[in-house]
Amino acid sequence: MTGSPTQGIKTVLHPVSDLAKAKAVYAALLGISPQTDSSYYVGFEAEGQHIGLVPGGGPQGMTSPVAYWHVADIEAKLAELTAAGAAVKEAAHEVGGGRLVATVTDPDGNVLGLLQDR
Repeated sequence: MTGSPTQGIKTVLHPVSDLAKAKAVYAALLGISPQTDSSYYVGFEAEGQHIGLVPGGGPQGMTSPVAYWHVADIEAKLAELTAAGAAVKEAAHEVGGGRLVATVTDPDGNVLGLLQDR
């Protein structure tokens, strides 16, 4: 191991087909209004977790929810995971505000997200 431990799963993104309907359901579930509310992304902050709604699976083409593991060093964790047999699905890239994300697939095709805040 390289010493880049995870900080746990703190972000889960859900692809949705109808953003308005999904927003209403998640607002009811969480008991709060979204903190980010745009036509391309709706995000809720609840109890230390971020729940995101991505219309149509977004540019990354999500077809199911993706849990994002927060890490201190995304490149080191990507190297560690690929050395262990994971395949890079989406290379690390910035999504705004200094936040980097990447995804890999495990040997069974499950998608694992990585997230680093700078």
